[in-house]
Amino acid sequence: MIKYTRSKYALLLTLALTLSSAAFSQLVQDSVDLQPYDLKIEDDESDEADSVLFITPGADTAYPACTIYGSSWSNIDVNPYGASLANIPDTIPINLAGYTHPNHNVITSRFGFRRWKFHYGIDLRVAVGDPVRCAFDGRVRIARRGRAYGNYVVVRHYNGLETTYAHLSKIKVKVNDEIKSGDLVGLGGNTGRSSGPHLHYEIRFIGQAIDPMMIINFETGAPYTDTLSLAAYHFEYAKELEKVQYWTVRPGDSLWAISQKTGISIARICEINHISRSSILRLGQHIRYR
Repeated sequence: MIKYTRSKYALLLTLALTLSSAAFSQLVQDSVDLQPYDLKIEDDESDEADSVLFITPGADTAYPACTIYGSSWSNIDVNPYGASLANIPDTIPINLAGYTHPNHNVITSRFGFRRWKFHYGIDLRVAVGDPVRCAFDGRVRIARRGRAYGNYVVVRHYNGLETTYAHLSKIKVKVNDEIKSGDLVGLGGNTGRSSGPHLHYEIRFIGQAIDPMMIINFETGAPYTDTLSLAAYHFEYAKELEKVQYWTVRPGDSLWAISQKTGISIARICEINHISRSSILRLGQHIRYR
């Protein structure tokens, strides 16, 4: 079995994404109607930052998810790929037919900046014990407990997307389980870094998060269209993230001092951090200034 670290696999993926627009478009077009596939899973309970991806030589690449991801399979990291999709040259068709909404439609927190952190999904209101269901047919890639996500599940779908279901009270699937759209993945909960019961729900493509509200109509709980034309604008936020800078509050710091040191006005610092001029700063607090 060949082992690739995240950095080595990122290089391979970068090379793949530098194909001509026609070649890349054809690559994914040939991969739209995904079917189940078999991968060997190597258990690894390590929480190392540079976790290992396990590559199985000779994996069947006839199916779309395998075409898009190769035979890479990590049961540790939500995003082990290191890809950047903000400049993809062409639209990528993704089949959204057969979608099942994971639970209720009430959104409690949206995709995007949330104070100094970036929120890579949306939060849906659930009660502890509420059923959480799988969005599309696919195979379970991660089913474990993490510090931030609490109990969480990641499913790689046969259409090329991956979805994450976090803060579960109980996980009802195992790694490598083949599951269908609508199958139970877990129960709603309040585990991990959570201030109350809710479901943190992410949709990703090659590790890069997509705002679910760009794909799903949360009034109906259904996709806007059966075929998503995935394009660079879905990942435009990544360009802004690259520019983001933070100030870590030290003894003696104030908003005036941070403004003087960064050259950013107090009004702008307050605006992007959703604080007021009278807010009390805490040692170690991260203050975004760009």
